Amino acid sequence: MNSTKEDFEAQLKNFVRNFQEQISTKDGQWTIKGFIDVFQNIYTISSDTKIISKVLEIHLFPKMIEFAQKNGYKIVLAEHQNYYPDITFVKTQDESIKFAVDFKTTYRNPNKPFLCNGFTLGSHGKYFTERTSTKNIQFPYGEYSGHFCLGVIYNRADNTTINEAKKHHISDLQSVTSVINDLQFFVAEKWRIASDKSGSGNTANIGSINHINDIINGNGMFAKLGEDWFDDYWMNYNKITLSDGKRTTKKISSLQDFVAYRKGDVAKIVLRRKKANQE
Repeated sequence: MNSTKEDFEAQLKNFVRNFQEQISTKDGQWTIKGFIDVFQNIYTISSDTKIISKVLEIHLFPKMIEFAQKNGYKIVLAEHQNYYPDITFVKTQDESIKFAVDFKTTYRNPNKPFLCNGFTLGSHGKYFTERTSTKNIQFPYGEYSGHFCLGVIYNRADNTTINEAKKHHISDLQSVTSVINDLQFFVAEKWRIASDKSGSGNTANIGSINHINDIINGNGMFAKLGEDWFDDYWMNYNKITLSDGKRTTKKISSLQDFVAYRKGDVAKIVLRRKKANQE
């Protein structure tokens, strides 16, 4: 691994270690309670995951500026809403060194708290397959020295404790229930937490694994194979046709089939876990 990339990852991981204390109350609730108007009324944030994700991103952004200044980077934000990544960190002393950081948020499964809902890890479309393309990406993919996720895993508050239609006065701030709690942060290179399945229906997005310990430890399906296998697989996802010798064909859309097709070591595939104690 490139030492500069190692340094960036270590710096970012070290920096986010105290995030939980800074944006959570002592009982684990998110310190953001809602929106406030000029009449000092508070309106509870919707439990919609897209809204929570955006507000969390806004909440963390000043800390990203602090991180950049502390470690000798400047920040370049995505120019358009659908551009990758959310933030580009450019080394001030060598602007050829760039790191992509995407904010990722997801919630724990209330019935299986060792699992989360998962998230997408960016497109495997044109900018991913053509590393000099500028379509939907801030800088060409090949110019980045590393691609990271800064993620938050949380519990959603019980719906019975949240009333989005009710407004609260600022004097009642401490009694307002946060829509999320028990926030857990992680930093990981995206290839380390990737699955072999698309992350959002028909769109060209890479899906993540959803076992929380494996996410925290960067133990995705490609973890033992390496980043080159991740790139090769997702560049060719659903593009290679296999024949079973019986006049039927199928597109390769599983890592098992792909590694076998490339004559790699299928024993290095990290299988997705669905149980808390599954090895």
